[in-house]
Amino acid sequence: MTIKVGIVEDEKQIRESLMVLINGSEGFSCVHTFEDAESAIASIPTLDLDVVLMDIHLPVKDGIACVQELAVINSAVNYVMCTSFEDTDSVFRALKSGAKGYITKTTQPSKILDAIVEVYHGGSPMSSNIARKVVASFHKQQQETAEMKKLTEREKEILHLLSEGLRYKEIADKLFLSTETVRTHIRNIYEKLQVNSRTEALNKTFPK
Repeated sequence: MTIKVGIVEDEKQIRESLMVLINGSEGFSCVHTFEDAESAIASIPTLDLDVVLMDIHLPVKDGIACVQELAVINSAVNYVMCTSFEDTDSVFRALKSGAKGYITKTTQPSKILDAIVEVYHGGSPMSSNIARKVVASFHKQQQETAEMKKLTEREKEILHLLSEGLRYKEIADKLFLSTETVRTHIRNIYEKLQVNSRTEALNKTFPK
């Protein structure tokens, strides 16, 4: 069995290093490499590939958009992000786009090969630091849910409108309430969340 791999990476040295690693390892073959998303989108659907290592930072269209487009065309290919980006926004955008794994460029060569094998067999490989970020984000979401559960549906509605930057009167007009009723709801929100301002309430329920 040989796992057929493609590489999308704009940095020549990294691209060639990955190619040498893959072609020099038993059971792996680097079928093709690409310098940008555009050439990858044009060619990958015509190639017999099992796994594609995809960088995020590419010259024009980024790797996340590239995966999103390719995943629709051919869902049989397994895309693994191989990038220097470690922020949770990039991780979740990549996974939502159709990527099956996410590893960093600092990953040891042997671990890169392990990731290719894992995704080929149906797994979702992630660098340990990326996995920790995903778990931490999950825990944060659970905490947010716990905070929101303290509020009534009307209070949640008002809080969402506050997050959009609306003033009390604008909220009152939108919900067909009096301004004083909105003020009362907001006081109750502050009391339940144990905060003293709009900013504190939003930071506690919608942390960045």
